[in-house]
Amino acid sequence: MSITVDELFAMNPETYQIIDIRGEQEVARGAIDGALHLDKDEISASPEVDKTKKLVICCSRGETSIGVAEKLCEEGFDAVSLQGGYASWLLARFRQMEEQDAAVDKAKEVERSLHKKFRKNIWSKFTKAVTQYELVKPGDKIAVCISGGKDSMLMAKCFQDLKRFSKFEFDVKFLVMDPGYSEANRKVIENNAKILNVPITIFESNIFDSVYHIEKSPCYLCARMRRGHLYNFARELGCNKIALGHHYDDVIETILMGMLYGAQVQTMMPKLHSTNFEGMELIRPLYLVREDDIKAWRDYNDLKFIQCACKFTDTCTTCDNEETRSKRLEIKNLIHELKKTNPFIEGNIFKSVENVNLDTVIAYKKDGVKHHFLEHYEDK
Repeated sequence: MSITVDELFAMNPETYQIIDIRGEQEVARGAIDGALHLDKDEISASPEVDKTKKLVICCSRGETSIGVAEKLCEEGFDAVSLQGGYASWLLARFRQMEEQDAAVDKAKEVERSLHKKFRKNIWSKFTKAVTQYELVKPGDKIAVCISGGKDSMLMAKCFQDLKRFSKFEFDVKFLVMDPGYSEANRKVIENNAKILNVPITIFESNIFDSVYHIEKSPCYLCARMRRGHLYNFARELGCNKIALGHHYDDVIETILMGMLYGAQVQTMMPKLHSTNFEGMELIRPLYLVREDDIKAWRDYNDLKFIQCACKFTDTCTTCDNEETRSKRLEIKNLIHELKKTNPFIEGNIFKSVENVNLDTVIAYKKDGVKHHFLEHYEDK
C-alpha cells in the first residue's frame, strides 16, 4: 500500500498521479511539481482524479496518507501512500540536483534575482525597513533565525547582501534551532541552506518532547520556549539582536486578529526590546515585504521549502486543528474579499496603527497603565 520516492521516480510519469492531501497553508509554502491538491475526503468524487492511473497519496510525513490510500483501494482505486511524504520527496529532489550539479550556481542565481527581477518588491523594501525603522546599526551582531521556510531563508539571503554592500560594519550569525525535528525535516533545512550558500549554525534543544504531552496550548508554549532558547543562544554567541522573518501580510493579519478575536488594537512591531534578556532586541526586516512577492521569488528560483519542521505535523492536535487554521485563514479570506471593492484595503489596515487619534479613543494603555478619556474630559 506504499511506494518509496525512488520507486516513484523510476516509474513512467504517465502511469501515476500524485495527490497532495496536505492543508492549503502547507502546500502554499512548498508544492510537489504536477501534483493535484485535494482534501482527502474529496478524492473519490473529484473529476480531476484520473481513475486509469495509480494514485500516489502524499501528506506531510507519510502517515495520514496510509489510511487514505487504504480507503481508496477499498473503493476500487489503485492507490498507494508515498513513504515519508512531502519531506521525502523533497530530499530525493535535492539528491537529483546534486547528481546533476544543478545546485552549483543556484545561490548566485538567487542572489542575482534579488537585485534584478525582485529588486523593487523585495530588496528595496527590505532595505527600506532596515533604514526606516533603524533595525541595523554599526557594531550590531545579529542572529538571523532560520526556521526552514521561505520567509526566513529569503531573510538570510537579504542579510548576506546587506552585509556585503553596507557602508558600516556589522556581523550576522545564521541560527537554526533544532527543538527535536524529524530527521527528514532537519535534512531539508540543511540541504536548502547548502543550496543557497547560507552558513547555518545549528543548536539543539528538546522542546518538542517537553511540550508533546501538554494538552492546553502546547504550540503557544512551544513558541515561547523556542524564542527564549533563541535569545539565550544568540546572547552566548555575542549577538545583541535576533531577526525573525515576519512579513507585511503577517502584520496586517495580526492587526485584524487582535481586533476581531482579541478585542484590542495592536500591531506586530518592527522591533522590540526583550523584556527577559537585557540588551537584546528583536527585529523584523521583512516588515514591508509582501508574502505574494516572497512566493514569487521562491517559485521563480524553483525553491522548495517546508511549512513547519515540527515532527508532529501530521498528527499534531493544535498546529493543524480546525480552529487555529480557520482563524488565520478567515482573516486572509476577509482581506481578500475586502480588496475586491477597495484595492487600498491592505495599505489602510497597515497605516491604521500609524494614525491613531487619541482624542477619539475611549481608552488606551501606556506602559501597562490603562487611561480613560474621562480623565481629562472636563479639562477641555
